[in-house]
Amino acid sequence: MLSVDPIIPGIAAIAADFVDVRRRIHEHPELAFDETQTSDLVAGLLAEWGYHVHRGLGRTGVVGVLKQGDGTKRIGLRADMDALPIEETTGLPYASKTARVMHACGHDGHTAMLLCAARHLASSGQFSGTLNVIFQPAEEGEAGARAMIEDGLFERFPCDAVFGLHNMPGLPAGEMFFTPGPAMASSDRVSIVVRGVGGHGAMPHAARDPMSAVASIILGLNSIVAREVNAQKPAVVTVGSVQAGEANNVIPETALMKLSVRTLDAAVRMQLKERISALAHAQASAFGCTAEIDYELGYPVLVNHAEPTAFATQVATNMLGAQRVDPAAAPLMGSEDFAFMLEACPGSYAWIGNGVGSKGGCMVHNPGYDFNDDILATGASYWVRLAEAWLAD
Repeated sequence: MLSVDPIIPGIAAIAADFVDVRRRIHEHPELAFDETQTSDLVAGLLAEWGYHVHRGLGRTGVVGVLKQGDGTKRIGLRADMDALPIEETTGLPYASKTARVMHACGHDGHTAMLLCAARHLASSGQFSGTLNVIFQPAEEGEAGARAMIEDGLFERFPCDAVFGLHNMPGLPAGEMFFTPGPAMASSDRVSIVVRGVGGHGAMPHAARDPMSAVASIILGLNSIVAREVNAQKPAVVTVGSVQAGEANNVIPETALMKLSVRTLDAAVRMQLKERISALAHAQASAFGCTAEIDYELGYPVLVNHAEPTAFATQVATNMLGAQRVDPAAAPLMGSEDFAFMLEACPGSYAWIGNGVGSKGGCMVHNPGYDFNDDILATGASYWVRLAEAWLAD
């Protein structure tokens, strides 16, 4: 059944305050593991509202714990706090004041939404059990979720389920999207140094040209995805950089390739690792060169658990109505380190539309992006309803 108003009245009454908080965070963005001002702000507010505050997990992470009643159930709600190394071009009054750093992915909005929900739950929450609000550093490529887990996140703050939420430009503002099972791709980085013998461009027979090997490796990589990976299992191999030589008449000794490898299946991920390595060695050898491979396994596939995902989807549907909730959204080939949390604890990760067109439609990781403040109250209301439903007495 659709709520009369999706926005909880208590959230509506304080939402403007948290828009201000969001913009304050946006003005002062901080990169991975450097979120000191942001974590100070978060910890101070949580303590003011009566949470037991714990700091230092994953270096700059913050966990607030609020127990109410005698219920034994436990829930974790997670928001990320870090910004990106991008020069902002929005020209907004609250634009970043830090050169070459901006909140280009909406983590300022995620933090503000969860803070808004935490404030309401502390003052008016109707639940019995343990609420853990998790403010995570370093999502942007530095695996802050893994760092918090390694520091004992779920041992110290056990959760029956943990939930995450991310804004998504290009989707209608305030609508919600859920994907059971694999929802976001793994993300691995590969560096390949092809080493040959340098020489004069006019006498290639006296050299061993690594660029010929590189060209063959690139073509071979395409064939791995097209001819070796099950066509029903998405996989992407992108050669994002090739660096070699400086002069037009000199055959370089080495060439460096940088790859991004993504898939929605853990077995395919390992298949790609094996085949990319084998192909690079074989093609380099065919041209009289060698290949040195640094294969960095990054974020795993983000896999939503069935029961928590169904539960969260129902909460959103009760709140927004079925017409504003997609219970089976297509997976994304982007990556998220919340995947580490879902490997360690049951849970689910969802998306909330940031808007379409000029209002919230600019894609994340773009210097013109801004979080849409119009969805803050909706996201906070979802967090409140999810926590209260999970911790129902």
